[in-house]
Amino acid sequence: MSKELVVITGASSGIGEATARAFSLAGHPLLLLARRVERLEVLELPNTMCEKVDVTDLESFKSAVKNAEAKYGQVDCLVNCAGLMLLGNIDTQSPAEWKAMFDVNVMGVLNGVKSVISEMKARKGGTIVNISSVAGRKTFPEHAAYCGTKFAVHAMTENIREEVCGSNVRLVTIAPGVVETELLSHTTSDEIISGYNEFKKSMGSVLIPQDIAGAIMFAYQQPQNVCVREIVIAPTGQPQ
Repeated sequence: MSKELVVITGASSGIGEATARAFSLAGHPLLLLARRVERLEVLELPNTMCEKVDVTDLESFKSAVKNAEAKYGQVDCLVNCAGLMLLGNIDTQSPAEWKAMFDVNVMGVLNGVKSVISEMKARKGGTIVNISSVAGRKTFPEHAAYCGTKFAVHAMTENIREEVCGSNVRLVTIAPGVVETELLSHTTSDEIISGYNEFKKSMGSVLIPQDIAGAIMFAYQQPQNVCVREIVIAPTGQPQ
C-alpha cells in the first residue's frame, strides 16, 4: 500500500465511523474494530479489514492487529474511539455501570496502546490518538464516574507521550465537547437524558462526528516531528 495502516476502535458509529471514512478517503488501509462487526462491513470501505473485537480483551486486540499488519504493513496510527458514557448520580448509579466505563474507556485505551507501542518505538515512528472529552478536563453533574475515566485518558496519554517522545512516537488527546452520537443513548436514566438534551438545545447546535474526524486528521497529518498534544473542540455555544 502507498499509505500506512490505520487502526480505529469503536468504528461502527459516531466519531469512529466518521474517522474511518476520513482516513479511507485519504487513501489509508484500515483495520476497523468494534463489537458490532456487521456495522463495520456495511461501510464497504476499500482496503479495510473489519474485526469483531472487544477492546477489553487484549489478546483479541493484538491478534487483530497482527492479522492486519500481515496484509497491509505496520500500524502507523491507532485511534482509540471506543467508549461508553453512562451518566448517573453517584448515590443511585449501579457499580456495574462504573466498571463497564472503566473497562472500556480506560482499559480499552491501554490495551490499544499496548498492542502497537513497542513496534512504533522500535521503528521510531507512529501516532496514537486517544479520544477523551471536555469531561476529562472539568467535572459535570451526573458525570462522576465518566469524568473519572476521561481524566484518566488525559493523564495516561500525556504520561505515555513523555515516555515515548524520545522514540519519535506521538500521543495526541482529542477532547470533544457535545457531539451528536449514540453515547447518550447508553444512559439508563430518562431524567438525565432529558436534562442533557435540554443542555444541547441551549447551545443552538452541537458538533457532528465529522468535526472530530477533521481534528484527528489535522493532528495526524502534521510532520512526524510535530506533535499536537491536545485538541479541545466544542460547540461555540457550549459554555463549559
